[in-house]
Amino acid sequence: MPVSERQLSEFADKHAWQIPFDTSPRHLAGPGDARHVTHGLAAAGWTRTSDPLSPRMVMTSPDHRYSMRFTPESGYMSAWWHLTSEPFGAEPYWYAAVGELVPAEVIAAVTDALVIPPPAAQPDPWRTLDAAGWARDDSGVARSADGMCTIEHRPVSELHDTPEWHIETHETNFHELGGRRIWHAHFHQNVSAHLVNAFVTALTDTAPLQRGMHEPTAHYRAVQEPSPLSPQQVVDAHTDRLKAITARVRAARRRQTKPAPAPVHTRTAQPAARR
Repeated sequence: MPVSERQLSEFADKHAWQIPFDTSPRHLAGPGDARHVTHGLAAAGWTRTSDPLSPRMVMTSPDHRYSMRFTPESGYMSAWWHLTSEPFGAEPYWYAAVGELVPAEVIAAVTDALVIPPPAAQPDPWRTLDAAGWARDDSGVARSADGMCTIEHRPVSELHDTPEWHIETHETNFHELGGRRIWHAHFHQNVSAHLVNAFVTALTDTAPLQRGMHEPTAHYRAVQEPSPLSPQQVVDAHTDRLKAITARVRAARRRQTKPAPAPVHTRTAQPAARR
């Protein structure tokens, strides 16, 4: 289901009247426009399989293996985004759950990585965190420079039946309680490392995200400055990304459906007939 001209026009109309502000760090930038996720999935051929009049949205991949649920009526502390994979062959079930205030651009990094073939070698999210300068404490938890965002790989315990990646942004003024939670994300143990790494890479990127004037951020400590980008440049970047997704997905499908070359039959030399 490609993104229609009407849908692109509505995206452009919204952003045409918003003065963009560069907003950082990313874990405090706020949710932004959810269409960074949904338009990206549509560009990859996913379709909406839920009631079009419901505030809930379910999008399903062409092969029906993956689905993304968006449930904005969930409670403040609940996850709004749910990405799941059904068992397929040797690949097990997995899920990822992401909270309301996670930047849509960070979630989109995960879905962009999902719709194309995985890399030959799986990356290590810890190396990405180390390269980004996120320090790890004695318990193995990586923390952002402001201490408000933490990333950890939780082992099995009384509170957790299976290992999982847990990312959380929280207040820092109630140290004894860990601070009020602002948003959270969970990645089940079976989630491929390259998808977790896509989330971590996008989250720790120091490049600012664009938010419109008066658009809510996740926290008052987010830093905002007038962006050098114009509203049209923000729209053009979105459109170019969708075109790139469609091109990559189509190229991957062509490679998968390309017939294998016919085997080359070599003729064995026959001895000359004797007279």
